[in-house]
Amino acid sequence: MTFFKFAAMMAGIMLTAAAAPAAPTEPAKPTVVLVHGAFADSTSWNGVVAELRRDSYPVVSAANPLRGAASDAAYVASIVKSINGPVVLVGHSYGGTVITQAADGKPNVKALVYVSAFAPDVGESSFELAGKFPGSVLNTVLAQPVTTPEGKQDLYIRADQFPAAFAGDLPTDLATIAAFAQRPLTLQAGEEKVSVAAWKTLPSWFIYGSKDLAIPPAAIKFMADRAQARKTVVVPGASHVVMISHPHEVAALIEEAASATTTR
Repeated sequence: MTFFKFAAMMAGIMLTAAAAPAAPTEPAKPTVVLVHGAFADSTSWNGVVAELRRDSYPVVSAANPLRGAASDAAYVASIVKSINGPVVLVGHSYGGTVITQAADGKPNVKALVYVSAFAPDVGESSFELAGKFPGSVLNTVLAQPVTTPEGKQDLYIRADQFPAAFAGDLPTDLATIAAFAQRPLTLQAGEEKVSVAAWKTLPSWFIYGSKDLAIPPAAIKFMADRAQARKTVVVPGASHVVMISHPHEVAALIEEAASATTTR
């Protein structure tokens, strides 16, 4: 074969390769932003994070300030704004109140997942919803409030009451550690009414335990039905910290919500 024939053949191969359509690629997975609630911290998501990372989801576990419903939402919104690409916002307990506001006006937020969480409407507060149905024991297990330098009232669950009231399905030693590691919520944050409700315009998913003593299951069902949730999962026997005791079920619902965002 002469040099000229070889060069012509190679040129034809390169042209054919250039003209071939690119192989289809899977859409990028959304980033999952996890927002913990009152009397907890980011480590409460550890089991869920492990499941999500195993399935190659980008994850951010936000440190919720627990200082005020609007200011906490603004903080989480700043995290969402910094993320390039779609986001699934997940909130536990009071973290649900936070994501309900943080998602407003953020076009990259594609779904909301409420994990034993509040989903307040405009003009409602977390504490108002906790007392809407019977079953919450929070009012009976809180310690004496601690006044902060800013004049707010920090709320804690009494350590001796924490395991039964907050984490009844965890081993006692683990629940006791969580009791001493709890972060306080201000009274003002719990009483603060929200001004927006992102679940009215975004699809939502709910999961909670049938033995939740912090937010009555009837209250969570009411909020899920009101939000016209795409799916609601009730974990039999699970406590308020369902993401710790049943991380697989929680992660599975988050991934279901994430998958739905890539096909909308």
